[in-house]
Amino acid sequence: MNIPSDSDGGLQQLVGMEVSAVSFVRDYVELHFDGRVLRSLSDPRGVYGGAAWQFPLPGSLDLMRCYIGETVDGYEEDPKRILALHFGEHRFVIPLDDESSLGPESAHLVGVDESGRTSVDGGMWIW
Repeated sequence: MNIPSDSDGGLQQLVGMEVSAVSFVRDYVELHFDGRVLRSLSDPRGVYGGAAWQFPLPGSLDLMRCYIGETVDGYEEDPKRILALHFGEHRFVIPLDDESSLGPESAHLVGVDESGRTSVDGGMWIW
């Protein structure tokens, strides 16, 4: 199992990847990248097209679906505060602070195995 401080893994592997799906699973949200999955266990927030949103507030689901087809061009990782993916002018943020976290973990990133399928064999990062 990998840890968030791995310099050659984690969010870096999402740069250049396109969001293929946004999934709403009971009380958390997932961004899919053709195999890789970034899971937000704390309530994500962000900005899309200049409009701020925060899950699960009204309108957030519509704006989060807009990320489908967008390509990650950068990221920010502050292990005590946030994970953020950048998509040009758009931003998707997973809060990591104790007040935002709904449990012991705030986010997971699951990699892909050699066949390209979602699998911890391709690494798993937990924040």
